[in-house]
Amino acid sequence: MFNLVAAALSFIGLHLVVSGTGLRQMLIAGVGMGPYRALFSVGSFAALTWMSRAYSQAYLLDNSFYWTLPRAEHLAGPIMAFALLLAVPGITSRTPTALGQKGMLLHVTEPHGMQRITRHPFLWGVLIWSAFHMAANGDAASLVLFGTFFLVAVIGMRSIDAKRERAFGETWMRYRLQTSTIPFLAIASGRTRFVFEEIGIWRVLLAVAVFCALVAVHALLFHAYPLPGMRP
Repeated sequence: MFNLVAAALSFIGLHLVVSGTGLRQMLIAGVGMGPYRALFSVGSFAALTWMSRAYSQAYLLDNSFYWTLPRAEHLAGPIMAFALLLAVPGITSRTPTALGQKGMLLHVTEPHGMQRITRHPFLWGVLIWSAFHMAANGDAASLVLFGTFFLVAVIGMRSIDAKRERAFGETWMRYRLQTSTIPFLAIASGRTRFVFEEIGIWRVLLAVAVFCALVAVHALLFHAYPLPGMRP
């Protein structure tokens, strides 16, 4: 379990300490934006690989089980479908809150597409995915692994908003008032409107395809059956 905790801390450190503080600007000033992004990507991939291997080891050899969520497979389908319908269109859309796209704030006057639903669609997808897996699994290794993603997603939203406010001031605040962190809150409160055409049917179909692919390989890769009726 120590190995998994160390891997989790390395991932948290990269995303919340390096990327989320003034250290990021110091590194960019020292090596340049391009090399910084390359090094950050390599570091993130290495931390993810380390966590994945450490989780597999901890789950089988050094684990404690605290609870089980009854009939979790009956909840997995709709919850994960919703998470992917946020994450996949979110990560494939150009948005002012995405990495390297903050300059869009100089040209946009109102939110577009997924930004009308939430400023952070991909991170909300990660948050829902990780929260469900913590609740469904109920073991120490899963709490560390998925808790790491949950923490990074929650703090990441606040960090992105804070960085955009520091960089763009009133421009960001005017944009932010037309959006919401919580999905659909800005639409429900009348600050913006839902426009499906801006999202694009292909993004929705891609999310459905990713969902089907994950269902197909989940038992093979993770030894867990995600939907009712799939157990042999």
